[in-house]
Amino acid sequence: MKPVTADDLAHLVGDLDLVAAGPLADAVSEAEADGGSAEACGRALVRRELLTGFQLERLLRGERRGYFFGRAKLLYQIGSGSFARVYRAIHRDSGGILAVKVLRSRYANDPEKCKSFRHEGTMGQMLRHPNIVAIDDVGEEAGSSYITMEFVEGQTLRELVRIRGAVEPDTALDLISQMTAGLEYAHRRGVTHRDLKASNVLISSTGQAKLVDFGLAGVDDSGDQSLARLDQPRTIDYATLEKLTGMKNDAVRSDIYFLGTVAYLLVAGTTPLAETRDRNERSNPRRFEAVVPLAKRCPELPRDLTDLIGRMMRLDPLERWQTVSDIRRRVESVQASRHGGGGSAVAAEMTAEQIRKGTVMLVESSEKAQQVLRDFLGKLGYRVLVTQSPQRALSRFATTPPPADCLIVSTRSLGEEAVQVFNGLACDDQLADVPAVLLLGSKQKGLHSLARADDRRRVVQMPVPAETMSALLAELVGVRS
Repeated sequence: MKPVTADDLAHLVGDLDLVAAGPLADAVSEAEADGGSAEACGRALVRRELLTGFQLERLLRGERRGYFFGRAKLLYQIGSGSFARVYRAIHRDSGGILAVKVLRSRYANDPEKCKSFRHEGTMGQMLRHPNIVAIDDVGEEAGSSYITMEFVEGQTLRELVRIRGAVEPDTALDLISQMTAGLEYAHRRGVTHRDLKASNVLISSTGQAKLVDFGLAGVDDSGDQSLARLDQPRTIDYATLEKLTGMKNDAVRSDIYFLGTVAYLLVAGTTPLAETRDRNERSNPRRFEAVVPLAKRCPELPRDLTDLIGRMMRLDPLERWQTVSDIRRRVESVQASRHGGGGSAVAAEMTAEQIRKGTVMLVESSEKAQQVLRDFLGKLGYRVLVTQSPQRALSRFATTPPPADCLIVSTRSLGEEAVQVFNGLACDDQLADVPAVLLLGSKQKGLHSLARADDRRRVVQMPVPAETMSALLAELVGVRS
């Protein structure tokens, strides 16, 4: 029944436990002075930020379901597709922001659609990586299937390119590297995505790339057998490519091809494959044969970048990169040759001593400080990778194999953020074994009390004698080995 009076709306809101009793009573009192209608009460609740417009619209229609899914309270819709709707939500216990994906009601009685939807959630729950959107909960509420997941403040890669156009090479390489890290992690668990496309990559407001929607993901024989019980479907695009190349169910190398199409879009600003929703056109092999080579479409791009992406998209699977790990190593090489522009990791040529001593990754946002510390560490005999972003460093260390033997985080420019990253290592199952050094600036002694050191993580006050730092790094790298 639709609420008519302020009291009607208040009773409905109270029954649904959408607003606490005290604030609700205050809103009703305000509404009484404005005519006492349900609409007046609703306006008061929205004005006080106790309800959202989305919630009020449903309440005024008398709807009693669809406000909560598990421990998530829906706030408003943020996305919609033919298969599901996505909402911004808040966790009822922690207050954290979540995204909730809800299967459309018309599919509630479709066993195959429900199975595919649950597949996405089940797969996502078992993939925990900084470059993969984390799944929190999978369930059913009042006949509606839902998936609760990490909320990413940002946009899809497709939207990013539509708004900004082609992305400059250094930023593109960083995003390709991040996508590669997430896909490499999945592949090492035996999980293939099977639906890689620009709309299934989210780019956060801080520039972090995250793969999403493993609804068609499959598992090969080397993967986690708890995942292998699930079916292994694929999109029309994947099926057409594999039919064209004569490689049926070539999941890993098909993922690599479509990762290439996303990378192509990033640097060219246009998709390599003609876009269409027509199934007949999507299943036509000529769509793949008509792709304009990136080097021809964008001759101004660096040759090493076009070669990298071009090899991802070779029609002959045997001529493509054979593993995502191969791509990751090549991306690092290209980034190194570009001297780390845009905050990407920087690698110097390795000497025999550096090969013997190993590699360290330095997190420092100041270019001047980067150069000083790179020279200092290089003289100690270590190969040095540099990144400006702490989150970028953590996502790299979550991959297998890790990019370096030790993580060095400088507080000079990052301050307490550097300490938080350093302290967080011990609390993360994926990163707990990473040796690390926290470098405190000469005027930042006060941060020492905030840092939590142990046998794998040490705090060093700058300036530090070369022999002291050398001994410390030798000890930490030795601990790891």
